Amino acid sequence: MTIQEKFDLSGRTAIITGGSGLLGAEFSRTLVEAGANVVVADIDQGAAGKTAQALIDAGYQAASFGLDVTRPESAQDLVSTTLHQFGSLDILVNSAALDPKFDADAAAKGIAPGAFEDYPLDQWNAAVNVNLTGMFIVTQACVKPMLAQGKKGSIINICSTYGLNGPDQRIYLKDGKRVAFKPVYYTTTKAGVLGFTKYLAAYYAETEIRVNALTPGGVYNDHDETFTRNYSAKTIMGRMANKDEMNGALLYLASDASSYMTGSNVVVDGGWTAW
Repeated sequence: MTIQEKFDLSGRTAIITGGSGLLGAEFSRTLVEAGANVVVADIDQGAAGKTAQALIDAGYQAASFGLDVTRPESAQDLVSTTLHQFGSLDILVNSAALDPKFDADAAAKGIAPGAFEDYPLDQWNAAVNVNLTGMFIVTQACVKPMLAQGKKGSIINICSTYGLNGPDQRIYLKDGKRVAFKPVYYTTTKAGVLGFTKYLAAYYAETEIRVNALTPGGVYNDHDETFTRNYSAKTIMGRMANKDEMNGALLYLASDASSYMTGSNVVVDGGWTAW
């Protein structure tokens, strides 16, 4: 098999949850350009439709689905729709996740958003429900056709450097003043993603279903200049990632190029975790 053939996804079908997000849209484009049929699944059905339509307009095979990862019936409908339209399910990219939100109530009390001491239980529960339970629900639904199709498939769970290390809260300072904290749920749930990945890889040891994690570093998305400078100073490469710089690793994990890899974590962080 040539190296081009190893990366070729022709004839395969991929689901990307959070598929219209900053990285999800990149992942959708990457896999469809490599030959896969792609289903862009997102809680924002309109955004998913736009992402998929752009791929269709470019001549690729794509579809969209309004997915609520916290509802098993939504995940099951996603799988049924995918199989009906494309006939198989070979790749799952679990990219859907809650990002930290500004806590207006905390700010009104003079508390920096994200502070652990006053972090709202409902926001913690919502994040765990999406970032961990949602990944469980979707994977459980998607792995069944993989088993039925000859026990083959690639599952890629999107982690974070904050799932490997605790956040350096100093980068959330501006002019010496506390702007926010990276909230507790983010590190906790992303660390859980790694545990989930290793569990599934071991569980499917006697199959050709491979389960790996991809851990991006911080990706630039019109961040505040102070934050960008603070973050960049902590990376060996001295900058944040561009949104397309995870695509090579994603394609590697999705394709036969990584056929001897499971239970692993590919870190693409500009050197953040190396020092």
